[in-house]
Amino acid sequence: MTASENAPNDRHLAQPAVHPRRIRFNYPVAALDRHFVAGDLVMSHLIAHLSAVFPEGEDFFVRSVRHYADQITDPELKERVKGFVGQEVSHGREHRALNERLQQMSYPTRRIDRLVHRRLKAAERRFSPLTCLAITAALEHFTAVFAETLLSDERAQALLGTTEVRSMLLWHAIEESEHRSVAFDVYRAVGGDEIRRIRTMRVIRFSFPIAVTVNSILSMFTDRAAYNPVRLVRSFAALRHSPFLTRAVFSRLGDYNRYGFHPDDHDNTALLEHWTAALFGEHGSLVDHLH
Repeated sequence: MTASENAPNDRHLAQPAVHPRRIRFNYPVAALDRHFVAGDLVMSHLIAHLSAVFPEGEDFFVRSVRHYADQITDPELKERVKGFVGQEVSHGREHRALNERLQQMSYPTRRIDRLVHRRLKAAERRFSPLTCLAITAALEHFTAVFAETLLSDERAQALLGTTEVRSMLLWHAIEESEHRSVAFDVYRAVGGDEIRRIRTMRVIRFSFPIAVTVNSILSMFTDRAAYNPVRLVRSFAALRHSPFLTRAVFSRLGDYNRYGFHPDDHDNTALLEHWTAALFGEHGSLVDHLH
């Protein structure tokens, strides 16, 4: 199968700009409640776990894409790769700062960080660079789908209240949406085929949610509030109504397994325009965070 056959629906659509923003967030000691996601026990541990995963995950993504940087000949894609790397490095830095604050709040973020580091290094030893890139493209689809759910669903935004965590996750979400197709396009450009791409996602779609669930439950074992059976049951029951666990979200995740899929099949232009203005426009809510 040739590289052209691997990309049955080559696109010539305008890509969003991928530029890292010089930004900083602060988490004063008294600024966050113990259960910072709308006071919800389970969702607070889930979000804390995901934040703990990001730094090592972002580093893995950068290594996977950089491995093929010298093989990219398209000047536009080369520029998008530079922006991708810059954004992911910033994401890792800001999540490390948040994770330190969460560790002070008794979330086991350091332990999770070490665990993710070991597992990703083992994956790099076991799998080829092309498969690592396929893993990156698959996980980037996960993060983009959840990022765009946060940006498009007011219920998801309401969960985070008005805290600095909300601001940071909105920034992270808009940049994930901007570079959602970069790793995918690099994979195609270096000859990655549909079979490897789809098979990799099938494994990721099974293993990633299990890992998140198991580690979030282990995290809750360290939380005295989790030993209140009424609160625990109510919190798990509330997951049924989570904006991140709807049929629409699962449908978009599953769309990745369609032959000929591309992240840009789902137009996010209006979403990016709205949030770019809301966060970084003349009166944007995060302009004062930029440096």
